[in-house]
Parts: sequence; structure tokens; C-alpha cells
Amino acid sequence: MSVPFDSGAPSHLRAQRIVLFAVLVALALATADLLFACTFWQALYHVPPLRIMQNIAAGLLGKRAFLGGSSTVVLGALLHYAIMGVMVGVYYLASRRRRVLIERPWLYGSLYGLVLFVVMNLIVVPLSAAPKAPVVLSWIVSSIVVHVFIGLVIALSARRAT
Repeated sequence: MSVPFDSGAPSHLRAQRIVLFAVLVALALATADLLFACTFWQALYHVPPLRIMQNIAAGLLGKRAFLGGSSTVVLGALLHYAIMGVMVGVYYLASRRRRVLIERPWLYGSLYGLVLFVVMNLIVVPLSAAPKAPVVLSWIVSSIVVHVFIGLVIALSARRAT
């Protein structure tokens, strides 16, 4: 079991610190995930990084996102960070109710990462306004690995924050 995250502090201060910790984890993971996506698409397919953020914005705006310039780049980045915030927040909240999520972070973090991949790629993206993209096997495999990593970091950080 991990050492509690400042367990001697009053509960409201401890809760504030846990929220701050979760926000920092979400910011770090969202940044790392964007760097991964931008590097992957730039290196293999010469897609500029700004186009990646516009593609995220296309989830709300459809093809119009690619005509929006810097405003849709910013929108895409904000959406990406918000989505990661939700991903982190859901696990942190669930781990408060189901202690096993922080007692076995390697297992449940990995499973959570797989669930995140499935939810994003089989539910969120298909229901969004984003244009249909071609299937790129190397992207799918890489994304699964990255989502498992994200799930692990979330679970391990939730364990550390408790």
C-alpha cells in the first residue's frame, strides 16, 4: 500500500490537494499524448501538428474545423485537455468508492487504458462530427499501447494521491 498523500491534513485540504494532483496529472498526460500524436502523424505522414488539434476540434465542428485557423487549433487543444481531465477524474472518483482500483493499479490501470481506447474509438469518435478517417494499423496498435500507459499513470497517481 502507498503512503497516504498528506494524511495528517484536514480532509478538506487533503481533498484540495488530491484535486490539484489530478489536474497536474491530467495536464501532463494530455501534453504527452498530444506530443505522441503529433510526432506519429508528422513523422510517418507529414501531417502538421496544428492539423492534429483541428482534427480534435472536428469532433464538434466537422470539416469546418479545418477552415478555422488558429481558433480551431485552440479549441482542439482545449477539448483534448478537457477529455483527459475527465479520464483522470473518473478514475480518481471511482477509486474513492472501489479501493481495489488503487490496491491493484497495474491491473486496473491497464484495463482502464483499454476501456479508454474502446470508448474513444468505438463510441466517442463515431458519434462525433469528425470526418471518417482511414484505418491505419500502426496508429491503432500505437494508440492501444499509449492508452494502456495513460491508464497505468492514472491508476498509479490515484494510488499516490490517496
